[in-house]
Amino acid sequence: MQHGVGGGGGAAGWGQPGPQPSVPPQPPMAPAQGWPGSPPPQSPPQQPPHPPHQPLHQHHQHHQSQPVPAVPEATGHIPLPPAVPGTGGAVLAVLLIGPAGAGKTTVARHWASTRPVPTAHVSLDDVREWVCSGFADPQAGWNEHSEAQYRLARRTCGFAARNYLANGISCILDDAVFPDRPVVGLGGWKRHVGPNLLPVVLLPGLEIVLERNAERSGNRRLSDEEVARIHGRMAGWYGSGLPIIDNTHLDVEGTARALDEALARALSAPGGWTP
Repeated sequence: MQHGVGGGGGAAGWGQPGPQPSVPPQPPMAPAQGWPGSPPPQSPPQQPPHPPHQPLHQHHQHHQSQPVPAVPEATGHIPLPPAVPGTGGAVLAVLLIGPAGAGKTTVARHWASTRPVPTAHVSLDDVREWVCSGFADPQAGWNEHSEAQYRLARRTCGFAARNYLANGISCILDDAVFPDRPVVGLGGWKRHVGPNLLPVVLLPGLEIVLERNAERSGNRRLSDEEVARIHGRMAGWYGSGLPIIDNTHLDVEGTARALDEALARALSAPGGWTP
């Protein structure tokens, strides 16, 4: 007997010599995973469904096949409360209160001149000095004449303020209003200007008002004793509910900014501000 190895006919296995019927070629066996062309192992090891060390690109593709929820913005859809923008374009009537030397007139003029809308400044002391002959100088003492001219000047200021407001122009006034005279002081201003008048108190330290008073001249300069007395009476505004700005360490611009912020808070308060 003769062993026949697959010859030109492509026969496979053992067989008799001589011509053999054609046998269709068999598909090659698939190689084992991971090694091309190598014969399958006798007992292939069990592969875990997810290898412990997947390539980075395979891990990325696996997660890309799943929908990834959109990451919301840091604030989501809830708008953040805006910072206090100041009084903006609101038409206001403001009364700046403070002792002599507190900086009322300077701060009021600066605040009025830096607003983005038309704003007038009316100073009570300036209106009082419109009286030339027969002016009741407060340095000579407070009497019926000085009281009458004070009331006249306040009515004039109130008329001017109402006229400005009626034409869409804000107005800030300044006066040394005492808390222990509510009818004559703050109440009188509200009667002449209107109930929506917004009062704010400037009250720096005594040493500051004494220094500023010493720089004055003419009838605007008071004695140190009178300045100290007025400053002591102004302390009664504490506990009144009015906003008080201690501008001892503030310059004019910083004080005007603090004034605008105080007015903005008053305007945004629930139900408005009715001190």
